[in-house]
Amino acid sequence: MEGIILFLSTLIVSVIQVSIPFLVKRTVVFGVTVPMEHTKHAVIKRSKKIYSLITGVLTLGVLITFLVWSMSTSPSDVQMALAGMMLPLLVIVTSLALYFYFHVKISKLKKEKRWFEGKKQVKISDLTIRANDEMLPWYVVSLPVLLTIGLIAFTVANYNQFPDQIPVHWGADGKPDAYTEKSVFSVLSLPLILLVLQGMFVGITEMTKRSGIKIRPTNKQASKKRQMNLRKYTSWLLLLVSLLLTMLFSFLQVMTLYGNIFGDMMIMLVPLIFMFLTLAGSVVFAIKVGKVDSDLDEVVVTDQDYQIEEYDEDRYWIGGMIYFNKQDPSVLVEKRFGIGMTINFARPMAYMVLVVPILLILLLSFL
Repeated sequence: MEGIILFLSTLIVSVIQVSIPFLVKRTVVFGVTVPMEHTKHAVIKRSKKIYSLITGVLTLGVLITFLVWSMSTSPSDVQMALAGMMLPLLVIVTSLALYFYFHVKISKLKKEKRWFEGKKQVKISDLTIRANDEMLPWYVVSLPVLLTIGLIAFTVANYNQFPDQIPVHWGADGKPDAYTEKSVFSVLSLPLILLVLQGMFVGITEMTKRSGIKIRPTNKQASKKRQMNLRKYTSWLLLLVSLLLTMLFSFLQVMTLYGNIFGDMMIMLVPLIFMFLTLAGSVVFAIKVGKVDSDLDEVVVTDQDYQIEEYDEDRYWIGGMIYFNKQDPSVLVEKRFGIGMTINFARPMAYMVLVVPILLILLLSFL
């Protein structure tokens, strides 16, 4: 069963990585801003295909090797855990290496061809667009917090009935495989970690809502639709993950209290269902956002003006992936290579979002 979980999760990660060059905005190629009329340049088209082909072949080889290895031998839990870490990591490292190669290649091409020379670079703002924002309000994304508060109250009320050994890690089969001594913090650590994660989701929702909505002057309608989809489905995905985590953590807490109340099948199925729904939600999110204003969008250009061009912000993107712009008040912005949001590292609040939840979770884990 562990092998199937690893295989499916790595397969989904691989499919998304292979598709990324065709899901990002047309005018951003491997993290490099390209004028609309050059997005079909032969080098660009070939680079995207080569990236996807090499990534696809390598990851397919990795998956086949894993299948043969796991079926022809009897790997131990430790070996399977190592494979679980190495497989997705190998796919991501390979695709990142290819990304940086093509990022440098497209950057050189852009510089040699002087694509932005003589172009009037324009930024536009639409003051009416926020009225169409369909992001979920913060209090809706916060609803799972109420369930967590109830879980904390339930835990406190039944503290004396918890066993002397509290599980701190669960295997791929859903059963605990590491324990710590019972204490107030060890019994409450699971719901408190859940509370921190939910607080982070609410914070991301609010900062996404307050972030700037960047519209391309050369294709306003398509870029508006992409921005609206990105914001709307980000909030929905965060709510889905928050609810799923709440159910999973509540299940684990009840299982800790009542021991063998659930059968082996239920213990194995619950983490599987959590993983499947989370991956399915991520795939739907990638399709809903990525198909708009990308190579997959059938509507190419609706309002092209060859005398103007969108503002070239490459100097604010380190390696085309890390955003650092002191002039931009947004804490979260759309990724250049990938689907979703990334942090503006020039804003102090960004470090709060990134570092504080990790520190709190680590602190709760070691108490």
